[in-house]
Amino acid sequence: MTDLKTTPLDSWHRGLGARMVPFAGYAMPVQYDFTGALAERCRGGVLAEHLHCRSKAALFDVSHMGQATMTGAGAAEALERLVPGDILGLKPGRQRYTLLTNEAGGIIDDLMVANLGDDRLFLVVNASRKDVDFAHIPGIVPIENRALLALQGPAASAIVGVPLSFMGVAETSIAGIPCLVSRSGYTGEDGFEISVPADRAEALAEWLVGHEAVVPAGLGARDSLRLEAGLCLYGHDLDETTTPVEAGLTWVIGKRRKMSWDFPGGAIVRDQLDNGAPRLRVGIKPTGRAPAREGTAIEGAGIITSGGFSPSLNAPIAMGYVRREFAEDGTALTLTVRGKPMPATVVPMPFVPHRYAR
Repeated sequence: MTDLKTTPLDSWHRGLGARMVPFAGYAMPVQYDFTGALAERCRGGVLAEHLHCRSKAALFDVSHMGQATMTGAGAAEALERLVPGDILGLKPGRQRYTLLTNEAGGIIDDLMVANLGDDRLFLVVNASRKDVDFAHIPGIVPIENRALLALQGPAASAIVGVPLSFMGVAETSIAGIPCLVSRSGYTGEDGFEISVPADRAEALAEWLVGHEAVVPAGLGARDSLRLEAGLCLYGHDLDETTTPVEAGLTWVIGKRRKMSWDFPGGAIVRDQLDNGAPRLRVGIKPTGRAPAREGTAIEGAGIITSGGFSPSLNAPIAMGYVRREFAEDGTALTLTVRGKPMPATVVPMPFVPHRYAR
């Protein structure tokens, strides 16, 4: 832990009873042991933090992720050459989820891109891929001394008070603190991502948890929430050998981009769309109560890439990659868990319906 980087909220987390773990080179809270007023709202722990997010609101520190800008008249064109998304068509005040692809059609990273107007793009990339992405994207400028908070849950909108539609972005202020705010939600809930100067992050976090509906939540709840929502985690469900077709992410390919397929690996991605990919990401429901974790073999078919216990469903859930002939909903599978066969079934995702603002 002594060799790990820290976020601007490190001391704040520890003061709230956070259990810190290594993640992507950072010391990050995995869950909390609350005391005082927070303990009256939520007992803490992954299960309680998860359910609190689903019913009210949870505050996540995601400052480990990479924030960066691209500026100038050619910024959108330069980025569009590297991704399948329509960046030139992205309007000011809007953001888009997209993918960096390689010449084999594999996914270098998944990222968010926002148009701030005046030829300014704002990017958020995965913590584990920051160095790779920043070296890969010409003209990108990493942002230092910023924190990134995510307030997620049905109560988030009333607390943040910023009038944004889904996938909107605005430069504004919250509690008198200048912020860059977007509205999406990695939990499947309505949510706001708030980029804030590092020296104001603790004040903003304190203001947010000052609301009765809000508790801090750690990486454990964030992972179980995104799994229920059927959302990918880079390095687990996505990597440089996985294509957008295999991952079920072909919706990120802009209509205009399908006229030329001139992004890295475009010809391969088009061929898989036309003729089918050899494997596909699917939702999986194990039978019984035992969870099937990442790396669990699917006999004769594939492998689990994310798996665990769903607090919302009170049952194990997973997703992974199977050969195309095993990908249809309702297909019976056999997992190997602790050396024993476990029946499972391919099911639709998300496991829990999305509640994004529309």
